Amino acid sequence: LLSKPTWSVRSLLPSEPTSTSTTPTITPKQLHHLLRLSALPPPSSPSAEKSMIATLESQLYFVRAIQQVDTTGVEPLRSIRDETAAGLKEASISVETLKEALEKEESWGHCKRPRRRRDVPVDTYGSEDWDALGTASQKVGRYFVVKSGKGVA
Repeated sequence: LLSKPTWSVRSLLPSEPTSTSTTPTITPKQLHHLLRLSALPPPSSPSAEKSMIATLESQLYFVRAIQQVDTTGVEPLRSIRDETAAGLKEASISVETLKEALEKEESWGHCKRPRRRRDVPVDTYGSEDWDALGTASQKVGRYFVVKSGKGVA
C-alpha cells in the first residue's frame, strides 16, 4: 500500500484551540438553536457553552478538511461488502444456483403452490442435531431451569 502516511488525525484538527480565535464560526445563538433542534439541554454555564462551541468548531474543522479531499473518479461506496465483479457474482442468486433446490419441489393444489417433495430427504445435519440443553446448568426432563429472583429472601 502506501510507504508512508499522507495524513494524520492531528492534521485534521485545528492547530490552535478554536476558543481563542477572534471570529468564531458558531455563535452562542446558533449553538442554542442546534441544541433545541437536537432536544439537548442548554449549557449550564458560560464556560460549558464555550467548551461546546470549541468542540463543535473543531468537529466542523475536521469535516471541512475531509470535504477538501479530491474524490474525482472515485465511485461512491454503496455498502461495506466486496463490490468487485467476483464478489458480486458470488453474492448473486441465479436459477443455476437454485436448480438443486427447485428440483426438490413440486407444484401442489389448485393454485400450484410450490412445496417440498416428500420422497426427497431433507439434510438437517448441523441444524437439528444440536443439543439445546447442552449448556444448561440445571435441567428437568426436556426443559432447562431458569432461576429467578422471586421468592428469594
